[in-house]
Amino acid sequence: MTTTPLDTTPSVTIPLPFIRSELGSLQAYTPHPAGVEGQSVAIEIDRVDTNENPYDLPVELKHQLAQTWVASIESNRYPDGGHYRLKEAIAGYVAESAGLDARILPNQISVGNGSDELLRSLLIATCVGGGGGISIAGPTFSMYGILAQTLGIPVVGIDRSAVDFEVDLVAAQQAIDTSDVPIRVVFMVNPNSPTGNALTAAELDWMRSLPSDILVVIDEAYFEFSQQTVVAALAQHPNWVVLRTFSKAFRLAAHRVGYAVGHPQLIATLEQVRLPYNLPSISLAAAELVLQHRQSLLAVIPQLISERDRLFSALTQMPDLKVWRSDANFLYVRLRGVAHPDLVMADLVIQLKKHGTSIRHTGGGLRISIGTPAENDRTIARITEQLA
Repeated sequence: MTTTPLDTTPSVTIPLPFIRSELGSLQAYTPHPAGVEGQSVAIEIDRVDTNENPYDLPVELKHQLAQTWVASIESNRYPDGGHYRLKEAIAGYVAESAGLDARILPNQISVGNGSDELLRSLLIATCVGGGGGISIAGPTFSMYGILAQTLGIPVVGIDRSAVDFEVDLVAAQQAIDTSDVPIRVVFMVNPNSPTGNALTAAELDWMRSLPSDILVVIDEAYFEFSQQTVVAALAQHPNWVVLRTFSKAFRLAAHRVGYAVGHPQLIATLEQVRLPYNLPSISLAAAELVLQHRQSLLAVIPQLISERDRLFSALTQMPDLKVWRSDANFLYVRLRGVAHPDLVMADLVIQLKKHGTSIRHTGGGLRISIGTPAENDRTIARITEQLA
Protein backbone atom coordinates (compact mmCIF):
# COMPACT_ATOMS: atom_id res chain seq x y z
CA MET A 1 0.00 0.00 0.00
CA THR A 2 1.37 3.40 -0.95
CA THR A 3 0.42 6.76 0.52
CA THR A 4 0.73 10.23 -0.90
CA PRO A 5 2.82 12.44 1.39
CA LEU A 6 1.23 15.64 2.64
CA ASP A 7 2.66 18.63 0.79
CA THR A 8 3.90 21.00 3.47
CA THR A 9 5.90 23.28 1.18
CA PRO A 10 5.69 26.77 2.75
CA SER A 11 5.20 28.48 -0.64
CA VAL A 12 2.02 26.51 -1.38
CA THR A 13 -1.08 28.52 -0.47
CA ILE A 14 -4.50 26.87 -0.37
CA PRO A 15 -7.79 28.21 0.96
CA LEU A 16 -8.69 27.06 4.47
CA PRO A 17 -12.23 28.37 4.89
CA PHE A 18 -12.59 26.97 8.39
CA ILE A 19 -10.00 29.43 9.76
CA ARG A 20 -11.28 32.80 11.02
CA SER A 21 -10.67 35.37 8.29
CA GLU A 22 -9.46 38.11 10.66
CA LEU A 23 -6.44 36.02 11.65
CA GLY A 24 -4.99 36.43 8.17
CA SER A 25 -3.73 39.91 9.01
CA LEU A 26 -2.46 39.03 12.48
CA GLN A 27 1.25 39.66 13.03
CA ALA A 28 2.66 36.78 15.09
CA TYR A 29 5.16 37.35 17.87
CA THR A 30 8.66 36.57 16.60
CA PRO A 31 11.05 35.66 19.43
CA HIS A 32 14.75 35.00 18.88
CA PRO A 33 14.95 35.80 15.16
CA ALA A 34 17.05 33.34 13.18
CA GLY A 35 20.45 34.10 11.70
CA VAL A 36 20.88 36.67 8.94
CA GLU A 37 22.38 36.42 5.49
CA GLY A 38 26.11 36.95 5.53
CA GLN A 39 26.55 35.96 9.15
CA SER A 40 29.42 33.61 9.90
CA VAL A 41 28.35 30.39 11.60
CA ALA A 42 31.51 30.71 13.70
CA ILE A 43 30.29 33.91 15.37
CA GLU A 44 28.82 33.46 18.82
CA ILE A 45 25.78 35.71 19.25
CA ASP A 46 25.39 37.98 22.26
CA ARG A 47 21.64 37.62 22.85
CA VAL A 48 20.74 41.01 24.28
CA ASP A 49 17.35 41.09 22.57
CA THR A 50 14.92 39.31 24.92
CA ASN A 51 15.59 40.84 28.37
CA GLU A 52 16.73 37.58 29.90
CA ASN A 53 19.12 37.46 32.83
CA PRO A 54 22.56 37.01 31.22
CA TYR A 55 23.63 34.66 34.01
CA ASP A 56 22.54 31.01 34.03
CA LEU A 57 21.64 29.17 37.20
CA PRO A 58 24.74 28.22 39.22
CA VAL A 59 25.97 24.72 38.43
CA GLU A 60 25.29 23.51 41.96
CA LEU A 61 21.61 24.49 41.65
CA LYS A 62 21.40 22.78 38.27
CA HIS A 63 22.81 19.64 39.86
CA GLN A 64 20.26 19.93 42.66
CA LEU A 65 17.45 20.32 40.13
CA ALA A 66 18.74 17.35 38.15
CA GLN A 67 18.81 15.27 41.33
CA THR A 68 15.21 16.25 41.98
CA TRP A 69 14.34 15.05 38.49
CA VAL A 70 16.06 11.72 39.02
CA ALA A 71 14.98 11.05 42.60
CA SER A 72 11.54 12.62 42.98
CA ILE A 73 9.79 13.23 39.67
CA GLU A 74 7.79 10.34 38.25
CA SER A 75 7.75 10.75 34.48
CA ASN A 76 4.68 8.54 34.17
CA ARG A 77 2.64 10.76 36.49
CA TYR A 78 1.02 14.11 35.80
CA PRO A 79 2.48 17.19 37.52
CA ASP A 80 0.92 18.73 40.63
CA GLY A 81 -2.12 20.32 39.00
CA GLY A 82 -2.97 22.49 42.00
CA HIS A 83 0.51 24.06 42.42
CA TYR A 84 -0.20 24.47 46.13
CA ARG A 85 3.38 24.18 47.39
CA LEU A 86 4.67 26.63 44.80
CA LYS A 87 1.79 29.03 45.45
CA GLU A 88 2.64 29.04 49.15
CA ALA A 89 6.28 29.83 48.39
CA ILE A 90 5.31 32.58 45.92
CA ALA A 91 2.88 34.09 48.43
CA GLY A 92 5.66 34.37 51.01
CA TYR A 93 8.03 35.97 48.51
CA VAL A 94 5.43 38.46 47.27
CA ALA A 95 4.63 39.63 50.80
CA GLU A 96 8.33 39.88 51.59
CA SER A 97 9.19 41.75 48.39
CA ALA A 98 6.36 44.25 48.92
CA GLY A 99 7.26 44.81 52.58
CA LEU A 100 3.81 43.71 53.75
CA ASP A 101 2.99 42.99 57.38
CA ALA A 102 -0.05 40.96 56.36
CA ARG A 103 0.24 37.57 54.65
CA ILE A 104 -0.48 36.90 51.03
CA LEU A 105 -2.46 33.65 50.87
CA PRO A 106 -2.01 30.86 48.33
CA ASN A 107 -5.59 31.43 47.11
CA GLN A 108 -4.44 34.87 45.92
CA ILE A 109 -1.93 33.26 43.52
CA SER A 110 -2.41 31.62 40.13
CA VAL A 111 0.53 30.04 38.31
CA GLY A 112 0.82 29.98 34.53
CA ASN A 113 3.00 28.80 31.68
CA GLY A 114 4.76 32.13 31.57
CA SER A 115 2.80 35.34 32.04
CA ASP A 116 1.41 34.84 28.52
CA GLU A 117 -0.91 32.04 29.65
CA LEU A 118 -2.17 34.18 32.51
CA LEU A 119 -2.81 37.08 30.14
CA ARG A 120 -4.83 34.77 27.91
CA SER A 121 -6.79 33.40 30.86
CA LEU A 122 -7.61 36.93 32.03
CA LEU A 123 -8.93 37.81 28.58
CA ILE A 124 -11.00 34.62 28.43
CA ALA A 125 -12.45 35.42 31.84
CA THR A 126 -13.38 38.99 30.97
CA CYS A 127 -13.86 39.70 27.26
CA VAL A 128 -14.47 36.53 25.24
CA GLY A 129 -18.00 36.13 23.88
CA GLY A 130 -18.64 39.82 23.40
CA GLY A 131 -17.80 40.83 26.94
CA GLY A 132 -15.91 43.92 25.80
CA GLY A 133 -12.54 45.20 24.62
CA ILE A 134 -9.14 46.06 26.03
CA SER A 135 -7.10 49.24 26.21
CA ILE A 136 -3.32 49.25 25.71
CA ALA A 137 -0.88 52.16 25.54
CA GLY A 138 1.81 51.76 22.90
CA PRO A 139 4.57 51.18 22.41
CA THR A 140 4.32 48.27 24.83
CA PHE A 141 4.56 44.47 25.02
CA SER A 142 3.00 43.24 21.77
CA MET A 143 1.45 40.08 23.25
CA TYR A 144 -1.35 42.06 24.93
CA GLY A 145 -2.76 42.95 21.52
CA ILE A 146 -1.83 39.68 19.82
CA LEU A 147 -3.56 37.54 22.43
CA ALA A 148 -6.67 39.71 22.30
CA GLN A 149 -6.83 39.50 18.51
CA THR A 150 -6.48 35.72 18.52
CA LEU A 151 -9.55 35.60 20.79
CA GLY A 152 -11.57 38.04 18.67
CA ILE A 153 -11.40 40.79 21.31
CA PRO A 154 -11.40 44.46 20.18
CA VAL A 155 -8.21 46.37 20.99
CA VAL A 156 -8.27 50.12 21.64
CA GLY A 157 -4.81 51.62 21.27
CA ILE A 158 -3.68 54.67 23.24
CA ASP A 159 -0.52 56.64 22.55
CA ARG A 160 2.26 57.31 24.99
CA SER A 161 4.13 60.60 25.20
CA ALA A 162 6.96 60.77 22.67
CA VAL A 163 9.07 62.53 25.30
CA ASP A 164 8.86 60.25 28.36
CA PHE A 165 6.44 57.46 27.28
CA GLU A 166 3.88 58.24 29.96
CA VAL A 167 0.36 57.13 29.06
CA ASP A 168 -1.81 59.86 27.50
CA LEU A 169 -4.35 59.75 30.32
CA VAL A 170 -6.77 62.16 28.64
CA ALA A 171 -6.92 59.91 25.58
CA ALA A 172 -7.13 56.81 27.78
CA GLN A 173 -10.13 58.15 29.66
CA GLN A 174 -11.76 59.37 26.46
CA ALA A 175 -11.38 55.89 24.97
CA ILE A 176 -13.18 54.38 27.95
CA ASP A 177 -15.95 56.98 27.79
CA THR A 178 -16.55 56.83 24.02
CA SER A 179 -15.51 53.36 22.83
CA ASP A 180 -18.04 51.52 20.67
CA VAL A 181 -17.45 48.45 22.84
CA PRO A 182 -17.15 48.63 26.64
CA ILE A 183 -13.54 48.56 27.84
CA ARG A 184 -13.29 45.65 30.27
CA VAL A 185 -9.50 45.42 30.70
CA VAL A 186 -6.84 48.13 30.93
CA PHE A 187 -3.19 47.10 30.69
CA MET A 188 -0.66 49.10 32.70
CA VAL A 189 2.98 48.06 32.76
CA ASN A 190 5.39 48.73 35.62
CA PRO A 191 7.97 49.25 34.16
CA ASN A 192 6.92 49.27 30.54
CA SER A 193 8.60 47.24 27.81
CA PRO A 194 10.22 48.32 25.54
CA THR A 195 10.59 51.83 27.00
CA GLY A 196 11.60 50.98 30.58
CA ASN A 197 9.59 53.66 32.41
CA ALA A 198 7.80 52.86 35.67
CA LEU A 199 4.28 54.03 36.55
CA THR A 200 4.01 57.67 37.55
CA ALA A 201 1.95 59.14 40.39
CA ALA A 202 -0.53 60.52 37.84
CA GLU A 203 -0.93 57.11 36.19
CA LEU A 204 -1.48 55.46 39.57
CA ASP A 205 -4.10 58.06 40.50
CA TRP A 206 -5.91 57.42 37.21
CA MET A 207 -5.86 53.67 37.83
CA ARG A 208 -7.45 54.24 41.25
CA SER A 209 -10.21 56.29 39.62
CA LEU A 210 -11.32 53.53 37.26
CA PRO A 211 -14.68 51.90 38.05
CA SER A 212 -14.88 48.43 39.56
CA ASP A 213 -16.25 46.89 36.34
CA ILE A 214 -12.88 47.44 34.62
CA LEU A 215 -10.06 45.01 35.35
CA VAL A 216 -6.67 46.70 35.66
CA VAL A 217 -3.78 44.37 34.78
CA ILE A 218 -0.44 45.60 36.14
CA ASP A 219 2.43 43.72 34.53
CA GLU A 220 5.43 43.71 36.89
CA ALA A 221 7.67 41.36 34.90
CA TYR A 222 10.68 43.53 35.76
CA PHE A 223 9.81 44.20 39.40
CA GLU A 224 13.10 42.87 40.77
CA PHE A 225 14.97 45.55 38.79
CA SER A 226 12.61 48.46 39.51
CA GLN A 227 11.59 47.52 43.08
CA GLN A 228 8.31 49.32 42.39
CA THR A 229 5.10 47.39 43.00
CA VAL A 230 1.39 47.96 43.59
CA VAL A 231 0.90 44.70 45.51
CA ALA A 232 0.14 46.57 48.74
CA ALA A 233 -2.81 48.28 47.02
CA LEU A 234 -4.51 45.05 45.91
CA ALA A 235 -6.46 44.80 49.16
CA GLN A 236 -8.21 48.11 48.36
CA HIS A 237 -8.66 47.33 44.65
CA PRO A 238 -10.22 43.91 43.94
CA ASN A 239 -10.34 44.88 40.25
CA TRP A 240 -6.51 45.02 40.07
CA VAL A 241 -4.28 42.04 39.35
CA VAL A 242 -0.46 41.93 39.30
CA LEU A 243 1.51 39.70 36.94
CA ARG A 244 5.10 38.64 37.55
CA THR A 245 7.50 36.09 36.10
CA PHE A 246 10.45 33.84 36.95
CA SER A 247 11.87 34.34 33.45
CA LYS A 248 13.84 37.52 34.10
CA ALA A 249 15.54 38.12 37.44
CA PHE A 250 15.17 34.51 38.59
CA ARG A 251 16.91 33.07 35.46
CA LEU A 252 14.18 30.57 34.56
CA ALA A 253 13.23 31.70 31.04
CA ALA A 254 13.62 28.12 29.79
CA HIS A 255 11.09 26.87 32.35
CA ARG A 256 8.25 29.30 31.55
CA VAL A 257 6.78 30.07 34.98
CA GLY A 258 4.69 33.16 35.62
CA TYR A 259 2.19 34.06 38.33
CA ALA A 260 -0.71 36.37 39.07
CA VAL A 261 -1.52 38.00 42.41
CA GLY A 262 -5.05 39.20 42.99
CA HIS A 263 -8.38 38.91 44.79
CA PRO A 264 -9.24 35.29 45.67
CA GLN A 265 -12.43 35.39 43.60
CA LEU A 266 -10.55 36.56 40.49
CA ILE A 267 -7.83 33.97 41.10
CA ALA A 268 -10.48 31.25 41.44
CA THR A 269 -11.78 32.25 38.01
CA LEU A 270 -8.30 32.00 36.51
CA GLU A 271 -8.03 28.53 37.98
CA GLN A 272 -11.33 27.62 36.30
CA VAL A 273 -10.24 28.67 32.80
CA ARG A 274 -6.60 27.56 32.78
CA LEU A 275 -5.59 24.26 31.21
CA PRO A 276 -5.07 21.33 33.61
CA TYR A 277 -1.48 20.35 34.39
CA ASN A 278 -0.28 23.50 32.65
CA LEU A 279 3.27 23.33 34.02
CA PRO A 280 5.65 20.36 33.86
CA SER A 281 6.97 18.95 37.12
CA ILE A 282 10.53 20.10 36.41
CA SER A 283 9.39 23.72 35.99
CA LEU A 284 7.47 23.60 39.27
CA ALA A 285 10.55 22.17 41.00
CA ALA A 286 12.79 24.83 39.42
CA ALA A 287 10.56 27.67 40.63
CA GLU A 288 10.48 26.28 44.17
CA LEU A 289 14.27 25.87 44.10
CA VAL A 290 15.04 29.45 43.02
CA LEU A 291 12.70 30.85 45.65
CA GLN A 292 14.59 28.88 48.30
CA HIS A 293 17.83 30.47 47.01
CA ARG A 294 16.42 33.88 46.15
CA GLN A 295 18.88 35.86 48.25
CA SER A 296 21.93 34.56 46.41
CA LEU A 297 20.29 34.59 42.96
CA LEU A 298 19.01 38.14 43.28
CA ALA A 299 22.36 39.37 44.59
CA VAL A 300 23.43 39.96 40.97
CA ILE A 301 20.71 42.59 40.42
CA PRO A 302 22.83 45.55 41.66
CA GLN A 303 25.56 44.57 39.21
CA LEU A 304 23.07 44.46 36.32
CA ILE A 305 21.71 47.89 37.34
CA SER A 306 25.27 49.24 37.45
CA GLU A 307 25.90 47.80 33.97
CA ARG A 308 22.65 49.36 32.78
CA ASP A 309 23.87 52.76 33.97
CA ARG A 310 27.25 52.23 32.32
CA LEU A 311 25.63 51.27 29.02
CA PHE A 312 23.33 54.29 29.29
CA SER A 313 26.32 56.60 29.76
CA ALA A 314 28.13 55.11 26.79
CA LEU A 315 25.16 55.28 24.43
CA THR A 316 24.23 58.86 25.40
CA GLN A 317 27.67 59.93 24.17
CA MET A 318 26.73 58.84 20.65
CA PRO A 319 25.13 61.88 18.96
CA ASP A 320 23.06 59.72 16.58
CA LEU A 321 21.15 58.12 19.46
CA LYS A 322 18.40 59.30 21.78
CA VAL A 323 18.52 57.11 24.91
CA TRP A 324 15.96 56.91 27.72
CA ARG A 325 16.65 56.01 31.32
CA SER A 326 15.17 52.69 32.42
CA ASP A 327 13.82 51.03 35.54
CA ALA A 328 14.22 47.57 33.98
CA ASN A 329 17.09 45.41 32.66
CA PHE A 330 17.15 46.99 29.21
CA LEU A 331 17.52 50.35 27.50
CA TYR A 332 15.41 51.89 24.75
CA VAL A 333 16.99 54.03 22.03
CA ARG A 334 15.96 55.76 18.81
CA LEU A 335 17.96 57.33 16.00
CA ARG A 336 18.16 61.10 15.67
CA GLY A 337 17.86 63.10 12.46
CA VAL A 338 17.49 60.17 10.09
CA ALA A 339 15.08 59.88 7.18
CA HIS A 340 13.04 56.66 7.35
CA PRO A 341 14.36 55.73 10.83
CA ASP A 342 12.55 52.38 10.98
CA LEU A 343 14.27 51.20 7.79
CA VAL A 344 17.65 52.39 9.06
CA MET A 345 17.13 50.73 12.46
CA ALA A 346 16.04 47.48 10.82
CA ASP A 347 19.26 47.47 8.81
CA LEU A 348 21.29 48.33 11.91
CA VAL A 349 19.81 45.30 13.69
CA ILE A 350 20.86 43.07 10.77
CA GLN A 351 24.38 44.49 10.66
CA LEU A 352 24.84 44.15 14.42
CA LYS A 353 23.72 40.53 14.31
CA LYS A 354 26.15 39.78 11.50
CA HIS A 355 28.89 40.95 13.84
CA GLY A 356 27.58 39.03 16.85
CA THR A 357 25.13 41.25 18.77
CA SER A 358 21.36 40.61 18.61
CA ILE A 359 19.12 43.49 19.74
CA ARG A 360 15.38 44.00 19.19
CA HIS A 361 13.71 46.48 16.85
CA THR A 362 10.29 47.19 18.33
CA GLY A 363 7.86 50.02 18.91
CA GLY A 364 9.73 52.41 16.64
CA GLY A 365 13.02 52.02 18.49
CA LEU A 366 15.72 49.63 19.57
CA ARG A 367 15.58 47.70 22.84
CA ILE A 368 18.92 46.54 24.20
CA SER A 369 19.00 44.09 27.10
CA ILE A 370 21.68 44.39 29.75
CA GLY A 371 24.22 41.61 29.38
CA THR A 372 27.43 40.67 31.14
CA PRO A 373 30.17 43.33 31.27
CA ALA A 374 31.92 41.66 28.32
CA GLU A 375 28.69 41.53 26.29
CA ASN A 376 27.98 45.17 27.07
CA ASP A 377 31.51 46.13 25.98
CA ARG A 378 30.92 44.40 22.65
CA THR A 379 27.50 46.03 22.28
CA ILE A 380 29.03 49.47 22.76
CA ALA A 381 31.90 48.77 20.35
CA ARG A 382 29.69 47.29 17.61
CA ILE A 383 27.06 50.05 17.78
CA THR A 384 29.84 52.65 17.66
CA GLU A 385 31.34 50.95 14.62
CA GLN A 386 28.04 50.64 12.75
CA LEU A 387 27.00 54.23 13.45
CA ALA A 388 30.37 55.42 12.23
